[in-house]
Amino acid sequence: MPFLSSRRRRPRLAPELDDQDLGRLLKTLLATTRTGTIATTDLCVAQISRLLAQDPGDWDRRGHRMGVLAEYLAGSHLPRSWATREPHNASALLLHAWSQVAQARTEGRLEDAAGAAQCCLKAADIVPEDPTPWVALLEVARLERWEQPRVFGVWNEVLARDRWNREAYLSMLSYLTPEEAGSRIQVLEFVDALCARMPANAPCAAVELTAQVFQYHTILGRGGFEALVARNHWTRPMAAQALDRVAHTWSQPGFLRHAKALADLNLLAYALTAADRRGEARPLFEALGGVATAWPWQAGGEPLSEFEQAQRRATGL
Repeated sequence: MPFLSSRRRRPRLAPELDDQDLGRLLKTLLATTRTGTIATTDLCVAQISRLLAQDPGDWDRRGHRMGVLAEYLAGSHLPRSWATREPHNASALLLHAWSQVAQARTEGRLEDAAGAAQCCLKAADIVPEDPTPWVALLEVARLERWEQPRVFGVWNEVLARDRWNREAYLSMLSYLTPEEAGSRIQVLEFVDALCARMPANAPCAAVELTAQVFQYHTILGRGGFEALVARNHWTRPMAAQALDRVAHTWSQPGFLRHAKALADLNLLAYALTAADRRGEARPLFEALGGVATAWPWQAGGEPLSEFEQAQRRATGL
């Protein structure tokens, strides 16, 4: 992944991260939303189809693009319309299912769980080598509170196609938390098993640090005295070691090359700031070039404001 210029830029939320083709498409979709013309909508479908057909076999990039588009189009008629018009198009089916999942995340329920699951399975039949339909089905399984054997069955289908799939690992991490269907022990076992065999720069490299940020947020959420001393979490051996393992490698140009590398750099910058390790956070903010992600910064308030304050503390500007 080519890092952005180190010249300081005004912070901005950019869901496309460093994917310029995706960013241009999002701008087109925004214009379509404003005009609402059928011709423009058809043009957008063609552009979406073309983008999702790029980089065949790069499942990491495809998953990133599909997830961002699904979030952007949640609640829109476009994914359903495309899937209805092209029922044998794997991308159309998958975008329809994933956009339903994204909508359900805001509404608290999946309107047509069986239909979304069926779209995922049909897409998997059309492109058997693609892990992305199984990643989307994993999200459906979490929303519908499937039993663990069924969820792990879907999970294994992803791994059979993409051993280090970022979205699948992070989804399973969330599923195994006490807030969903697991326990703290299951989270620790999951992270330990991954770290024992995962390449240091794998797309799912952020799983261990994500687990520590989850725990940190749990402590903050308790309020009172525990929240006041939550920073002490980062001095505990497991949390400190998780930071130590990545603090000086992730910011090196070319080390992280997956599609959501900038999201992982945001995560690390946030954790280092929370741990008061500001000097180590400085090269991360330089590498980010002002590209912020909503999570995890939103845990402290408005994400851009939190990002900018942390950047100022780290860089002294």
